[in-house]
Formats: sequence, C-alpha cells, structure tokens
Amino acid sequence: MENNTDVSIHDFLERMRKPSAADLVKSIKSFLVSLLNNDPDPEKDSALVQDFFSKMEAAFRSHPLWSGCSEDELDSAGDGLEKYVMTKLFPRVFASNTEDVISDEKLFQKMSLVQQFISPEYLDIKPTFQNETSWLLAQKELQKINMYKAPRDKLVCVLNCCKVINNLLLNASIASNENAPGADEFLPVLIYVTIKANPPQLHSNLLYIQRYRRESKLVGEAAYFFTNILSAESFISNIDAKSLSMEEAEFEKSMESARGRISGLSSQSTTAAPPPRDETTVHKTQMLNPKREATLFQSRSSDSLSGTSDILNAPNSEIPMKKAESVSDLENKGAARLLKDTEASKIFQEYPYLFASAGDLRVGDVEGLLNSYKQIVFKYVCLAKGVGDATTSLASSSSPPLQALSGFETAKESEESTTLSSDVRETDRSVDDLLRALQGEGEAVVNKVLDVKQEVLAEEQT
Repeated sequence: MENNTDVSIHDFLERMRKPSAADLVKSIKSFLVSLLNNDPDPEKDSALVQDFFSKMEAAFRSHPLWSGCSEDELDSAGDGLEKYVMTKLFPRVFASNTEDVISDEKLFQKMSLVQQFISPEYLDIKPTFQNETSWLLAQKELQKINMYKAPRDKLVCVLNCCKVINNLLLNASIASNENAPGADEFLPVLIYVTIKANPPQLHSNLLYIQRYRRESKLVGEAAYFFTNILSAESFISNIDAKSLSMEEAEFEKSMESARGRISGLSSQSTTAAPPPRDETTVHKTQMLNPKREATLFQSRSSDSLSGTSDILNAPNSEIPMKKAESVSDLENKGAARLLKDTEASKIFQEYPYLFASAGDLRVGDVEGLLNSYKQIVFKYVCLAKGVGDATTSLASSSSPPLQALSGFETAKESEESTTLSSDVRETDRSVDDLLRALQGEGEAVVNKVLDVKQEVLAEEQT
C-alpha cells in the first residue's frame, strides 16, 4: 500500500479551485467551522466526520467535476478530502482528552521497561522465524507513524510494518519447508516489533486511525492488519509474567532492573564525566548486539563528547592514559548505545526526514534539506577535528565538497590538541564556540571554515 496521498490531495485541491466546485468548498468550510466551534468529544466528533465523508463521497459521484471518472479517481478524491479535513482538525482531535494522554504515557513506559529484557523466546517465537536484524525494517516503518497527520498515512505505516513481518515469515517458512505462517506466528512477532519500536503516542495514533480513517477503506487486508496491531497494543498494555512465560519473581526482578537502567540514564546525563565502566550493567543475551557498551547514549548529540573531553583534560588523574577515540569509534559506540536506549524513538522525532523515502519529499523540502546537510557536514568536520581525528570523513566515498571540508582535518594535529582540549572544555561545544577553538590552525583554514559557516547562515536567512 503505497503512500500516494500527496497525489490525491494535489488533485483534490486543484479541482476545488475551479469555480464549479464552489458548492463543495462551502460545504467543507461550513463543516470545519461547525466542528471546531464545539467542545471536543471523541466519539461524537468521529461520528460527525464519518457521516460527512460519506455524504461528500456521494456528492463527488454526482458532481460534474468527477463526471466520467473511474472508481480509483473517486477513491483518490475521498483520500484527498480526508487528508485536507483531518489535517485541519488534527490539533483538536488527536489525543484530545486526558485519558488518551495517560494511556499513551503508560503504554510508552511499559514498552520502555519490557524492551530492556524481552527476547523472542519469551513470546514463543520459533527459532525458524527469528530474524531480529530484518525486523528492524518493520520497526522503522512503525516509527514513521508520527510523521503524518492524515489517518490514511498513519495506517500505511502500520500496514507497511505488518507486511514486512508477513513477508519475512513467509520467506522463512519457505526456506525451512514449513507450513505457511498464520496468525499464531504473526502476532507474537508484531508484538515484539512494536515493543522494540515503541513509537510515542501509539495508543492515540491507533484510536485516531480507528475514528477518522474512512470506514469504507478500513476493510479487507487493512482491517486484518489493523486488528492485529490493536491486539498487540492490548497484549502489551496487560503484559505480565504469565503472558511472557516467566516466573513472577523473575519478571518483577527484570522490570525492577529495567527501571534502574532507565533511572541511570537520567542521572548519568547530569554528570560531568561518566563513572568507570561497571561490567555488571552490561545488558545480556536478548539484545541485538551483546558486545555493545554498558553506558547509555546521551540524548543530546551536541553534548555527546562532554564526558570524553573532561576525561582527556583531567590533569594527573588516576585514569590511565588512553588513545583518544576517533569519530568512527564514537559513531560505533553511539549506534550500539542507541540500540538499547529506551528514549531512542523520542530522539529521532527531531529528524522527520530520517525514515522518509524519496517519494515522501516535495520540491519545497529541498532548500531545508540542503541547509541541514551543510550544517551536518560543518559540525561533523569540526567534531572530527575536536577529537583529533585526522582521517575520518563523513562517508567513505564522499562527494567533492565533502572531501574538501574533510581536508581541514590534516593540519597541525599535534600542535592543536592541547589548544583544542582546553578551549573545548570552556565552551558549550556549539559550532560557533568550536570555530573559536579552531583559530590556532592558521588564517587560511579559519577563513575556509568561516566561509562555509557564513554560507549556511545566509541561506538560512533567505
């Protein structure tokens, strides 16, 4: 089910701009005004919206603008109407009452804890069907759900997640000469993927789809997969020792340990330097990468070197001297920590294009993406220089502009390490402060860096 509502909404708006659509435009505006003027009532609002969609679908069929159109074109008009109306109503109807907000938080916290120790075996998933690496694809699809406002677009995220799982199970059954997987095989994997993905406001997202996706379209395969994720949500909300085939004492101990790890994440982020590694905190065999670091990733990427720089700058400390970590080392360590960071899904909410495909982008997005790209390159090179990494580039096969920037990393490494360590300690590690820290490199290098910075700022202002 491809996400083509951009085409639907574009065609819908084009038709609505024509003079002959004046009666339809009036009806839509009148409905929006009447609904927005009333107090929020989820069940009543849902009934009113569904009734309006049904009436408008009938109006499209008899309207001259859609005379002679195919069923697909009429269906596309319905999707365009849904997207337009629900985008306008979204702030009012999404998570509109306290109960939904509380349910979202409870579900998110529950998954945050359970994902710390759950493994496929706890859900009786056969080894034949276990494929955690490929399940990451399904997780990413589900994590896109908060990128969109239209009910159809959110539903597509759910369906894509389910289809990835279904295809992986089918391929595994063929490879092992087993019977085709059914609901008994599918639902446990969906539960596991949902817990690991842990998208914020999942409860409200599912209610929103249920209430405001056109009823005529929530049928067939879409209804089957959507029913399954509702079942997954219900299972997770009520998860206990028995549902995971665990002893009660073992379950409570695992939950308490998970709470301690999450609390440790909060307290650790406030310390100037991380404590010595405690091997007892290393997460065990259920996780995707059993060799990853024990300390959790700190959510503010701009401050991710704070502990490292303080350790390197500590005079005559008892910490043994070690070779400074390269940017590649830090990248690998951060990736490993993200895999078990319970707040990872929230961290990536700041980057709406992270899981977008080319088809999701519009022409108007190019300028913003280009500015973001330049800032990322600039910050990355400054970061590489800040840790004394003379060889690391943003990608192994960089484009010419990126190669030119990464060339900043080759000058006077030994002379600058002392200057950078003392300067960085006194700054908040923002790009502007790092620029000042780089002033010891020589006038030519500073001018090049400032030129890049000025170009980024100029484009941001325009």
